[in-house]
Amino acid sequence: MRKRENAKAPWRGSWKDEIKNHKRLFIVYMVLRLLVVAVAVASFISGNYQNVLLCVLSLVLFMLPTFVSKNFGIRLPETLEIIVLLFIFAAEILGEISAFYEKVPFWDSMLHTVTGFLAAAIGFALVDVLNRNTRFKFMLSPVYMAVVAFCFSMTVGTLWEFFEFFMDQVFNLDMQKDFVVSTVASVSLSPADSNEIVSVKDIVSTVVTDKAGNVYNFADYGINGYLDIGIIDTMKDLFVNFVGALAFSVIGFFYVKSRGKGEFAKQFIPTISEKEGDGAQGESADGTLEKDTEKTEV
Repeated sequence: MRKRENAKAPWRGSWKDEIKNHKRLFIVYMVLRLLVVAVAVASFISGNYQNVLLCVLSLVLFMLPTFVSKNFGIRLPETLEIIVLLFIFAAEILGEISAFYEKVPFWDSMLHTVTGFLAAAIGFALVDVLNRNTRFKFMLSPVYMAVVAFCFSMTVGTLWEFFEFFMDQVFNLDMQKDFVVSTVASVSLSPADSNEIVSVKDIVSTVVTDKAGNVYNFADYGINGYLDIGIIDTMKDLFVNFVGALAFSVIGFFYVKSRGKGEFAKQFIPTISEKEGDGAQGESADGTLEKDTEKTEV
């Protein structure tokens, strides 16, 4: 077995060594933690305990990459870890607490695009582990690896949309954000059993009356149209997830095609730390580990 040269195995030495070897990661980690703690203290003083819980959740999620690296022998590239930390901060602190989802256009779309990109990288890494493992007598071609990574990312994105729908329906939340539309086309507005599409265009206001007789004029809330109940948000999220997944799948394809010479892709692909006797000393996507074994290419 020939080990990788100049590879830093994370979280095997002391904390001082890790700080010395990963200065950028340590700085980002500490700055984000201090910001989250400051927001938590401010939220606690103002009595907003829901935001305090979000801050605690963010601090726990910040420790997840370190936990995975230390306990599962998975090497996370420094760039990937930094992006994960920034993503958590952008989603929980800026998105939820600071309401960037409402204040900043395309904030949600940006995060879903990043999710699609990173999920494809993780899916790519999972396939690479199988390719390297000597217990599995097959090796996926670059095209199949890209396809599997893409499908993995889209599956993750779809499951997240299922989760949002479940939370909205069960707990009456608004994770699937509503969009204001000015045109509605539906067979539900047609005469009985006609199945004709009736279009209502140029909608400027919607009035809703509940069972108790309360009347809500959407125009009074600045909503000059009809509220779409989440379907546009869901499809938009899946589309940008598709863009992110496709982008990394293409990058991953050329990464494998060039036998791992692409430096850009390496910054996002987790790898398994080499351990003797773990059965994972087969050839990796970058071709740096080799062991004689018969494999069938797919």
